[in-house]
Amino acid sequence: MANFSPFDATLWYATAGEAPSTRPLDETVQADVCVVGAGYTGMTTALELARAGIKVVILEAEQAGFGGSGRNAGHCTPTFIHFSLPQLRKLIGEPWAERLIQRQTRAADRVADMIERYQIQCEWVRNGFVQAAAYPSAVETLRRKADDYNAVGARTRFVDRAEMEAITGSGRFHGGWVHEEAGHLNPLGYARGLARAVIQEGGRLHTGSAVTEVKPEAGKWRVVTAKGGVLADKVIFATGAYTVGGWPKLDQSFRIMRVFVAATQPLSQEERRTVLPRNTSIHDGRGDIFVYKYNAEGRIVASMFPMGRRGRDLDYTRQVMTDRLKWLHPQIRTELRWKYLWFGELDMQQRTIPRLYGLAPGVVALTGLSGRGVPTGSMLGGILSEWALGVPERDLSLKVEPLHYAPFYMSFAPQLSLRYHRALDWVRTRRDGATLPPHA
Repeated sequence: MANFSPFDATLWYATAGEAPSTRPLDETVQADVCVVGAGYTGMTTALELARAGIKVVILEAEQAGFGGSGRNAGHCTPTFIHFSLPQLRKLIGEPWAERLIQRQTRAADRVADMIERYQIQCEWVRNGFVQAAAYPSAVETLRRKADDYNAVGARTRFVDRAEMEAITGSGRFHGGWVHEEAGHLNPLGYARGLARAVIQEGGRLHTGSAVTEVKPEAGKWRVVTAKGGVLADKVIFATGAYTVGGWPKLDQSFRIMRVFVAATQPLSQEERRTVLPRNTSIHDGRGDIFVYKYNAEGRIVASMFPMGRRGRDLDYTRQVMTDRLKWLHPQIRTELRWKYLWFGELDMQQRTIPRLYGLAPGVVALTGLSGRGVPTGSMLGGILSEWALGVPERDLSLKVEPLHYAPFYMSFAPQLSLRYHRALDWVRTRRDGATLPPHA
């Protein structure tokens, strides 16, 4: 469906450990469960099932982590970025909301557990996440956010301007929300580690095996590839924004929103002592999102959304990112070179939380992560594996729904929302007497 940017252009492709040895499926095999898609969601699902003694096969059109799981910026922040917790409860109702909140707010624990259990080499550090108050009137919102998340058992706190500067090395912020349980990693390294773990636990992973059709056969489902197939009792589609065929109109359950990620050269030791000195991840608090962190080499890895010329003119895009980063951290004296710049796709739908679709008896699909990659994709495997193990639908943490097509307006609504929040930032910053960043 999407026009994917080259996978081998990413920083992660250059720095992640090698992928496990796999091959395309060239025969018909039997399985209890066939999982389509080797991203975080598909692989954590298969991992849970394999550990439970279930015979599971994963089919992947490209290679493990090819989609959003290998292209994202590597933040592991167990939150709901688009909605506050009270808004989420109103949106999806109980008992689903409270179950999902508990799953999501503990998702970083799940990631840490899998990394430790399977000794996954992926640059994992758990030094927290900071969301900044970009102007004074944002302070109260972040105070409420800390209260809401702490009430459900998360370990977060609001910090004042002085402590925010100590944590981030930037004097531009008016306070911030610190989530102490968050972390960051090399996302492709993590994906490849999950692939190894699936194989280690007895699951089968076939890459280069695009699914062309799923059809009933002898009371089971035949999942068809170019040269083989899987005959399974249950089928799970976990292809997200990188859905291409496989089930009629599944790729219409979301709309694509592009995002880009870029990485600088390694900063000097002196700069690293004053720029993000505690090696946290940070969201600079603006609606025109700028999120950044270090990788293990000391490169700043930052992400933004395309808007107008930004994302189309790559030289201009690099200049925008340089100007924003140096405005936040004027102590960076080096000429920044964004050697790596790549694009990914998000599967957006109007509720911006994952949707679990019942496609047919014994067949489900999960799409609509809307940009909540590492923690959300990892915790969803627990929900999908429970479905496959026969947990009643009423007891799952996501409601099983009929397939919904994303409305046409979702083709442009996310971009309009981004522009609206950018304009709102401008108004609030001016009203509060604060300073606007370059290109605002």
